[in-house]
Order: sequence, then structure tokens, then C-alpha cells
Amino acid sequence: MIETEQSVAILRPIEKVWRHVRDIEGWASLMPGLQSCEVLDEDRSRWTLKVGAGGLVRTVKVMVEVDEWSGPGLVRFRYRLDGDPVEGGGTYRARALAGGETEVVLHVQVIGSGPMAPMWEALGKPLLPQFARSFAAQLKARIEAGDTAAVEVISQPEPARHGGLTGWLRALWQRLTGRSKPMIEGEAK
Repeated sequence: MIETEQSVAILRPIEKVWRHVRDIEGWASLMPGLQSCEVLDEDRSRWTLKVGAGGLVRTVKVMVEVDEWSGPGLVRFRYRLDGDPVEGGGTYRARALAGGETEVVLHVQVIGSGPMAPMWEALGKPLLPQFARSFAAQLKARIEAGDTAAVEVISQPEPARHGGLTGWLRALWQRLTGRSKPMIEGEAK
């Protein structure tokens, strides 16, 4: 199992944040590689994503189920990949801060099973925090913009174009930070 937790302060009151969060299609639209989102009912949806690691790029279908909508402060969800031994879940937690801001904490866990699970988790462990950080930043930008159609979604670089996993991570770092390499402790910004 791999997991991560990311938090972000959004410069909007919790009620406005909740208006965006309660829309499952709004969540899906922030997913890198989203091809489609089919809403089955108020708690279930099927997302089609194009994902990649290293030189491998493929399309997967993900069944997402919301177990609890306790707005404006909590959402619990779980998901599973169709045809792959991967599932997981997580929570969205929000709390009002002073000055009309909202703190959002996203917790996501991914559980692989079967003989390939150790390799899959080794590849996914460094990527999950980066992915969650990017997702949280996009959520913040979209809500603060106030118009879900007005914010460009940050796309993930295509893995095959950048020389495997290391090149893909380097390209992702550049897109997220605008820097060509990670900053070394003590280095001037």
C-alpha cells in the first residue's frame, strides 16, 4: 500500500469550496489524462484515464464510489481499476480558517495486489505525492478562479517523450515548479 496526504489553503470560504467539491465531474476534470467521466448516480462514476509510467502508456477505467458526502467538511471515497488488481480510497477534509479561507486536506491510498504489487508500488511510491500535490494545486486554482471553465488544467507530460521514468519525473518537476532541477538545501531561490 502507498499513501499520501496533501494540504492546501484556498482563498475562498468553505461554502464556496463545497459548491465545487460536491460536483463529481469537477473532480474528474482535474485528473491528469482524463478521457471521460460517466456519472452513474450521485455516488458512483466511471472515469476513463490515460496513464503512464516510464515508457508504458495505457488507458484504464476506474470505478469511483463516494461512501460519504458530509459537506462541507468531509468526503470519503474509494475506487478500483477495472481489470487490474489495484484499488484504494481516501478522504477530502475541509475546515474554515480565519479571513474566509479554507484548509483542504486530501488523503489518498493505493493498494495493489497480486505478484506485480511490489513492482507497481515501487514505481508508484514517488509519483503519488507529486500527483496529489499537482491535483491539490489545480483544485485551489480552479476554485479561486471562480469559473471552472476558465482555468487551464495542468497536464502531465507524456511519459514516452522524456526518456523513461527519470525523464518523465524531470519534465513533471519542470511543469510544477518552473525549475529545471530540484533546489538543494541552502541554495538561493
